[in-house]
Amino acid sequence: MTRYRCDCGNVLFFENFQCVKCTQLVGYDPELQTMVTIKPGSPLVRCANNVAHGVCNWLVTANSGETLCLACRLNRTIPDLHNQRNVMLWGRFEAAKRRLIASLLSLKIPLRSKKQDASFGLAFDFVSVFADPKVTTGHFNGVVTLNIEEADDTYRQINRANLGESSRTILGHLRHEMGHYVWQRWIGWQAPGPLLEASRHCFGDERTDYAVALERYYQHGTVPGWDVNYISAYASAHPWEDWAETFAHYLQIHDGLETFENFGCRLNGSNLPPAPNLNGANFLPPTLQRDAAEDDAFALWLQRWLAVSSMLNEVSASLGQPLLYPFTISNVVAGKLRLVRHVLRSINMGGKVAQPDVF
Repeated sequence: MTRYRCDCGNVLFFENFQCVKCTQLVGYDPELQTMVTIKPGSPLVRCANNVAHGVCNWLVTANSGETLCLACRLNRTIPDLHNQRNVMLWGRFEAAKRRLIASLLSLKIPLRSKKQDASFGLAFDFVSVFADPKVTTGHFNGVVTLNIEEADDTYRQINRANLGESSRTILGHLRHEMGHYVWQRWIGWQAPGPLLEASRHCFGDERTDYAVALERYYQHGTVPGWDVNYISAYASAHPWEDWAETFAHYLQIHDGLETFENFGCRLNGSNLPPAPNLNGANFLPPTLQRDAAEDDAFALWLQRWLAVSSMLNEVSASLGQPLLYPFTISNVVAGKLRLVRHVLRSINMGGKVAQPDVF
């Protein structure tokens, strides 16, 4: 996440509603992708979800005809807000969703709402499993359904323990489901071509029966040594889950490095770990041209993250906390991350670069 500053020079954070130094009202302008102060006569106003519920600090142009910000306009279903607990849980999800959308904007990934594009658009349904016991977090044809109870720390911790997941977060859920959407929108829904071939070459054939694969995973778990080929145990369940977990991890690295470097931290050659060996990763089929310069840029990107994540783990251990980054990136996983990078670049190049107003 980028470091922002108020007009008074004080540091602003992404979730801020007000500068703690000069007390000016502030908010996030998704058009400029930065925090700004809200002054009298400003063309920008608060999102209606802030005015009504206090859960959003994004801004919308006053004369645009819209009352909701870019991120909130993607919502199709929200929980019953007469229940204050629902407001609190939904607010936590919205804060994480804004981080996700900001990341996608920075990566120039074009997104359209279901209201604008019923076939290929994106929508979020926020529902409580207590209100509807059939609710499960997931993605289907551009609709991301989220169980807001996952924003309850105790509920999430119980699931984390029951499922054996060392890292289970609200933002992680959102990134994972967005991975499913990106795969379906730009790989699965396209005519068979190089990206689909590359996906099958790298992650496996997604035509493998999904329900059977998940049942097998939940009954028998993963095989020993899964960490050589997958970023998480769940990624081994099915090629779709492997892609979604790897995509989510790519966003995590992207955001983590951006935050580290925008807060003035720098790495030099002496404290970088060895570069990952991508030569054996074989992540692209022969029909998809490999870019040596991009390979080198990706390797350096990953080197920097391995150094930062090692430091974060040591800081976490120094505070008596569990490892903040309990993951291992093997050469095979590095190759999968490289393919995610290739797909993201394929999406935003060739005249398809996104602008915020495509929402």
